[in-house]
Amino acid sequence: MSTLSQAGESQIETVVVPRTSDLGGFSVRRAIPSMQRRSVGPFVFLDQMGPADFDIGAGIDVRPHPHIGLSTVTYLYEGSMVHRDGAGNTQTILPGEVNWMTAGRGIVHSERSSPESRLAPQRLSGLQIWVGLPKAHEETDPGFVHYGLDAQPVVEGEGVRAQVVAGSMFGKTSSVKTLSPLFYGDLQLQPGATTVLPAEHEERAAYLASGTVEIDGQQYDSGRLVVFAPGKPVQIRAKTAARFALLGGEPLDGPRFVWWNFVSSSKDRIEQAKQDWQRTRFDQIVPGDETEYIPLPEPRN
Repeated sequence: MSTLSQAGESQIETVVVPRTSDLGGFSVRRAIPSMQRRSVGPFVFLDQMGPADFDIGAGIDVRPHPHIGLSTVTYLYEGSMVHRDGAGNTQTILPGEVNWMTAGRGIVHSERSSPESRLAPQRLSGLQIWVGLPKAHEETDPGFVHYGLDAQPVVEGEGVRAQVVAGSMFGKTSSVKTLSPLFYGDLQLQPGATTVLPAEHEERAAYLASGTVEIDGQQYDSGRLVVFAPGKPVQIRAKTAARFALLGGEPLDGPRFVWWNFVSSSKDRIEQAKQDWQRTRFDQIVPGDETEYIPLPEPRN
């Protein structure tokens, strides 16, 4: 306990209450970007998908859409979905696995429930996260890598299970390849269990997916992004069984603009991406998902 912040020094910088929106027929909670916080380290977007219960024949249907300037990270807690992209990649993702797609100069993909999963009721939940790319890699060639459970080390003990999804945590390093210094862990705590997040990265946060935790004397329920003050270790204690993401890292090399599915250090580049999608200059065709796409959103008044 002596390594934690002294009395009067708050471990909390800000708390974000996500806004809820609809994505492909089910609700998502969007924590970043928000008015309170635009990013945490290189992470520029975080959606909690579900939990959503689908009847027989139903499922998630996110039609083909474009990205630039980022990596998408799909991580499921429950259920399954199929990723397809314009480079011809098709991959089913299951709980605890990682789909890491680097958009770079541009890629189109879709995410849907498989025909097989629709034969029975399905429950789907997880996180969709975007990592902004360093300026030197914003226009890199697009790519996609799927990582199974064996790529992510697990640390367990005293009621805590920590899966190191990306980067290094608790003395373990993930095999997931990244283009900037970052960390991302999936933490599950039993009631009363405690973990301490060290102060080794400048920007850090916890997104509480389920349960209730106590941090710095305050209680937080699910659906909260708690952003921590820099330079201070943080103790997290589970009041109930809890699951949360720990993530952060070094800030990006300059501000990023986020519009729809596009991320860039240049507003002009985003305008170009808008025109490219509207005028079908992207490689629009996703093999196996050729008949639909999401049109460019109408400008807001």
